[in-house]
Amino acid sequence: MSPKDFDEANRTGWVKFARVYSNVISPPTMFATLGIAAAMHERPGWTGFAWGFGSGVMVSLVPILFVLYLLYTGRIAELHMSNTKERLMPYLSAILCVSIMLGVTWWWQGPDLLFGVLVFNLIELIALMLITLYWLISMHTTAAMATAVWVFLIWGTFWGIVIGLSLILSVSYVRLFLRRHTMAQVLAGLALGAITVLVLVPFGLTS
Repeated sequence: MSPKDFDEANRTGWVKFARVYSNVISPPTMFATLGIAAAMHERPGWTGFAWGFGSGVMVSLVPILFVLYLLYTGRIAELHMSNTKERLMPYLSAILCVSIMLGVTWWWQGPDLLFGVLVFNLIELIALMLITLYWLISMHTTAAMATAVWVFLIWGTFWGIVIGLSLILSVSYVRLFLRRHTMAQVLAGLALGAITVLVLVPFGLTS
């Protein structure tokens, strides 16, 4: 079956709400917010915010603008790119942007936590791109689980449960409700999100 929100005429009521929720609580939004929070956790004040904001621009805003350009020029059919073949160029552009920001953070000695988030982003994007060559996986649930694990590792159990569980449950439900993904694709995304963060723990990149 096609996604509920694929046709514009169907984007009303709960379907419209779920689509808007997916567009707002999206991987770029989650990662931009996480980057700012992690940078300011290590370096409170304007210095941390500047690092986090710069990361958000490179890691989230620039790739989003590139996707919008592809949409405007007809290179992709719709924003959520259910056709996996359309995701290659956006993934490559995002990987390039994260690599540049990672180099900047390393060269100018940015916050270590932000560096860890960027390393995670790079690993996660490469993994998602490779998986997408063969199978559709939920990037939304990957991002939700990864954000939840980061919050747990940096801010502790309480916020990990309050923020993390809310993200995981709401994002998973919305993606299933819209029929953008199957249960297997949602669960695979959750697993990938957890693994790509936890693999960094032994290297001290998450604290």
